[in-house]
Amino acid sequence: MSSVMKKTLTDLNVMELMIPAEKVAHVQVGNPIEHALLVLVESGYSSVPVLDMHYKYQGTIGKTQILKSVMGIERIEVEQLSEIKVEDVMHQDHPTLKLDTDFLTCLKVVINHAFACVVDEDGSFVGILTRRAILKEVNKSIYAS
Repeated sequence: MSSVMKKTLTDLNVMELMIPAEKVAHVQVGNPIEHALLVLVESGYSSVPVLDMHYKYQGTIGKTQILKSVMGIERIEVEQLSEIKVEDVMHQDHPTLKLDTDFLTCLKVVINHAFACVVDEDGSFVGILTRRAILKEVNKSIYAS
């Protein structure tokens, strides 16, 4: 990798690459998982951020967690979809980034996750950084003239 390409990539930060919160599908902790499943299916995503009622980031929820939570011994217990809350099955250990996080740290995070949630200093959700956004920048740098 040339020093010019390295400098260009390392100059980027989360704020320049993220998708803002108002454009991101999300659910709230108190929603039933039925609602979360509808959001996931309609959006086409496999997981989405979970926020509290003050828009503070709490975790993520995905289709796999929802399906596992309604899986019975002999059948899928569909009636449980309206009974179980998002907060009961969400992941709370999903990585987060700050607005000033550098490109290389972002790259390390998205190696194992399709996206990372971006939060401000108060923990308020401000957007997501996707693996796709990182890969687009790497691709751009590699093929830049």
